[in-house]
Amino acid sequence: MKCLKCGCFDDRVVDTRESREGENIRRRRECVKCGHRFTTHEMVLRAEMLVVKRDKAREDFNPAKIRAGVRQACWKRPISELQIDKIVQNVTRVLEEYPEREVPSHYVGEVVMEELRKADHVAFVRFASVYRSFEDVGEFLDEIRNLTET
Repeated sequence: MKCLKCGCFDDRVVDTRESREGENIRRRRECVKCGHRFTTHEMVLRAEMLVVKRDKAREDFNPAKIRAGVRQACWKRPISELQIDKIVQNVTRVLEEYPEREVPSHYVGEVVMEELRKADHVAFVRFASVYRSFEDVGEFLDEIRNLTET
């Protein structure tokens, strides 16, 4: 790994810990040249998955994009980083079970909304308003009515 402080590629692992049900590994590293310590996270990537966007463009599935969207929806809500990690993990697990390696982006959005609906209703409505491009207050109210009926 490249040291963020001095750019050296020589480091040593100081500590290794499994996290999140053993699916990820956290490593504390120390640069041999300058002594700067930093953390890396490793996770198993299963078979390559592509997301098919609405304009038919294809891009690699990137859990960091899911995390960024969920984090934005959960802004100033009582949702911890651990809960956000769990949501991203659940979304990734569902998508990996998709029968094809190309997943439509609308399916990804629906899975994220379902996980947010379980975690926090306000975060769900925030995400849905952007994802579904709500045009007016009526659409917000309809979604909230649907949420309270379930």
